[in-house]
Amino acid sequence: MGTWDTGPFDNDTAADFCGALDEAAEGERLEMVRAVLLRAAGTDLTVHLDAPLGEEAVAAAALVAGQCPRGEPVDTPYAPDEPLPDLTGLRAPAAESLERVVTGPSDLLELWEGDPAWLSVVRRLRDALLPEPVGEQLAFG
Repeated sequence: MGTWDTGPFDNDTAADFCGALDEAAEGERLEMVRAVLLRAAGTDLTVHLDAPLGEEAVAAAALVAGQCPRGEPVDTPYAPDEPLPDLTGLRAPAAESLERVVTGPSDLLELWEGDPAWLSVVRRLRDALLPEPVGEQLAFG
């Protein structure tokens, strides 16, 4: 089916990523999310970020954001069913991966260019990942 809506889990790649999280041992899930985020965030701006990695990164960032105080709970049948560990320590790489997805060259940016609904989803995720205004700081990099 490919992609059916603008949400972070509304595509086959994100659904497959979440399925893989469910199939993984409990102790491996944190590292799986971290690896996707770091791979996307670490993609050099001279390299085209392909759609599958971008879709996984957006889904992973949504899982992290869903555990943050300002994040929206992940409530979709395509999200993982199995419990996830505390992912809030991945806020910085999650925010960095979203920034990379919307900073070309990126397949997702090209695919969704001009679609305010998709950009709004990414902005809400990014905003949920940012530190609280008072007393909390994230170290990027």
